[in-house]
Amino acid sequence: MLSDAYLRTLARELVGVAGVEAVALGGSRARGDHTPASDVDLGLYYRPPLDVAALGALARRVAGEEARVTPVGQWGPWVDGGGWLIIDGTAVDWIYRDLDRVQRSWHEARGGGFAWHFQVGHPLGLPSFAYAGEAALAVVLADTTGELTALHVAAGTYPAPLRDAVVDALAEAEFIVGGARKAAPRGDGAYVAGCLFRAVMLCAHALHARAGRWVVNEKGLVAATGRLPGAPEAFGEEVDSIFAAVGGGPGGLTIALDAAERLVEQTRRCCSGG
Repeated sequence: MLSDAYLRTLARELVGVAGVEAVALGGSRARGDHTPASDVDLGLYYRPPLDVAALGALARRVAGEEARVTPVGQWGPWVDGGGWLIIDGTAVDWIYRDLDRVQRSWHEARGGGFAWHFQVGHPLGLPSFAYAGEAALAVVLADTTGELTALHVAAGTYPAPLRDAVVDALAEAEFIVGGARKAAPRGDGAYVAGCLFRAVMLCAHALHARAGRWVVNEKGLVAATGRLPGAPEAFGEEVDSIFAAVGGGPGGLTIALDAAERLVEQTRRCCSGG
């Protein structure tokens, strides 16, 4: 396992690359709920132009000659780019973050603005406020200007306008469950399952927003929602029962949609109940 001292030394080398202004530890290791098998996620906060050639040379020095980093933007507009490295047997992900875009997303989030963006690996869509959430939850390892550290502190308080906007998005969950009912009599399980997934994730986001908790990824979100104070009782078990019914033909799909409708209503009551 890579030590904290090693990661901070590596971060200091990374900010020596032209364009990189700060490095932060993210993911489960920043939250403290990692396992020995968890990846080490390092956010590389940069301003263009990023010296990708110099970054690649550093990657090869610390992770071997086969190590590679991507050009900016190769992984999509929101995940951006980076490198999947193995350092001393540990998976270490370098993930680019355009600092100007991060700041814009934080400015929008403070005013209650956000949008879902298609991104491979994010079936619901990556919410624009995820950048602010990453900064809030991260451990800053190196920061040449203090800008990321200041954002980390500021985003430590979940903005009330964003909370209200994410809770208001429950209206889409109600709509999509109602619309999926038209497909249930035809036994269109794939379509209904997709609608149910989106409805459940919108509930999970609303409950996290109501609790003032940042969400940056769908993985593990249902279980995390069940642990929130004020969440519907047995949230995770209810979600499991919804998807267990999907394979039961038209009758099972109707049962799943009925249960999802109840879950959305329970979520709405929890979010409006103080």
